[in-house]
Amino acid sequence: MKAGSKLEQALVEGRFAVTSEIGPPKSVDAEVVRRKARLLRDHALAANITDNPTGVVRMASIACGLMALQEGMEPIVQVTCRDRNRMAIQSDLLGAAAMGIKNVLCLTGDHPSLGNHPQSKPVFDLDSLQLTQMVRNMRDEKQFQNGEELNPEPRLFVGAVENPFGHPLQFRSVRLAKKVNAGADFIQTQLIFNIKRFREWMQEVRDRGIHERVYILAGVGPIRSAGAARFMRDRVPGMDVPEEVVQRMAGVERNEARKEGIKICVETIQELREMEGIAGIHIMALEWEEAVGEIVETAGLKPLPMRLAASVSPER
Repeated sequence: MKAGSKLEQALVEGRFAVTSEIGPPKSVDAEVVRRKARLLRDHALAANITDNPTGVVRMASIACGLMALQEGMEPIVQVTCRDRNRMAIQSDLLGAAAMGIKNVLCLTGDHPSLGNHPQSKPVFDLDSLQLTQMVRNMRDEKQFQNGEELNPEPRLFVGAVENPFGHPLQFRSVRLAKKVNAGADFIQTQLIFNIKRFREWMQEVRDRGIHERVYILAGVGPIRSAGAARFMRDRVPGMDVPEEVVQRMAGVERNEARKEGIKICVETIQELREMEGIAGIHIMALEWEEAVGEIVETAGLKPLPMRLAASVSPER
């Protein structure tokens, strides 16, 4: 594969990578995206641009990705199977690559019934495995999904997601292997608070040799309050927040809770850096982008590579 994104280059060179996330606005306010990109660009190699997360209508991820590029922040554009069929997805990918976007994250997507348009009809023409394979074939085999020739092809660094804490637990490493077999270059995981369970999952991953075939970016994030910790523990599917984390957050004064949440995040990063097979971290600040710089600096993850030029250039 030709030299591609800054994220790809860092991972290939063996540098511990940091990515983060930009949530698009529920409006046409471009400054929301630009401000977040400016906050993150000196602290992360690339930032996910979410695609209508939780089934809520927001500004288009590709459009936000282009704005991030203009601000010097390399985007990882999320693409879900919920809203578009294979024709529309391939068309979007061609347009994104032509405008200089180099990273894509393939997801199935949250069902519309969970969001603000529950009456919407979901598409799900593909699932995340099929989507990953389709994007990889467009790049490496220079083929559309129907087998037709594609030239020039989109040079996209292909990502997928995995949740080490989903049930049944014994199949989580098997599921990861399927995504790697489908063509994922890198994996971003669910937020990690149960470090013990994550260690067990990583051992399963290493036992299968999967860590030698894909770059794993471990998901971390700061908790703002004890209430937020309880909400994630009790109400967010797929999250594993141990009681000791909840009690630790509850044990500090309210005005110190955010500092404690950042401290827990930094401690988690320090443990992750010592694990074989972890190529980097993905910081999900959940509309708290201001905390990312402090997390990165406190965890000793500076310096990062030179910032992107603040321009959007088409693929050559």
